[in-house]
Amino acid sequence: MPRSNGELVRLDSVVNLVSQQSPSRVDRLDRQRQISVRGGIKEGYALADRIEALRGAANELGMPPAYTVSVAGRGRELERTFVEFGWAFLLSVIFMYIVLASQYESLSHPLIILLSLPLSVPFALLSLWLTSTTLNLYSALGMLVLFGVVAKNAILQVDYARNLRMAGTDLHTAVVQASRDRLRPILMTTLALVGGMLPMALGTGPGAEERRTIAVVVIGGQTLSLLLTLVVVPVVFYLVEAVQERWSTARTPAREATQSA
Repeated sequence: MPRSNGELVRLDSVVNLVSQQSPSRVDRLDRQRQISVRGGIKEGYALADRIEALRGAANELGMPPAYTVSVAGRGRELERTFVEFGWAFLLSVIFMYIVLASQYESLSHPLIILLSLPLSVPFALLSLWLTSTTLNLYSALGMLVLFGVVAKNAILQVDYARNLRMAGTDLHTAVVQASRDRLRPILMTTLALVGGMLPMALGTGPGAEERRTIAVVVIGGQTLSLLLTLVVVPVVFYLVEAVQERWSTARTPAREATQSA
């Protein structure tokens, strides 16, 4: 440290030197200091599970209120993707109901068709579990494809049974005939879909894991839920039509009495 006359003065004669540790660099995000912790995922665990474990470990530290914990990178994209896909699922179901209600001019028949969608979700998740596949962006895309295929099968049954009812066929005969006549096209489209997805499920190479996830969801969900939807959709259609028929029959005498009066 130079004096005014140019002579040097030792620095420890005017200040106290203390040796301490400090970070080699200071990272900031949104004008706030941040510390990034990076890690890999052990085999057998999913990214969502590790995010929950990380949040639990951060809560156990008991950090002051001035400190916050946020997820970045693939974890943040995963959370954002699931939120957006939740809206996509909801909007797709609403759009399907609007289209079917306008086509059939009925409020009950679209609900019967859409009943097959939640029936396929447990089987899609079961197929992921059986193949040791995680729930990720690609499996969510596979569920969207699965919804379209499952709804198509229900539309074939309900539409044909509805046409038979409009032609004057009794309820029981219409349900049985629709289930029998539409069984072949449903099985043909299901086998064609499964056959088309098999190369994707068995393929190798770059990006094969992501493509395999979509194929597993579609093949497993459609195959496992096929028998259940073939039984549940006609039964629910029969029950709904029977209730509506009894309701209209009960209201007919009252309407005739009102008109005669």
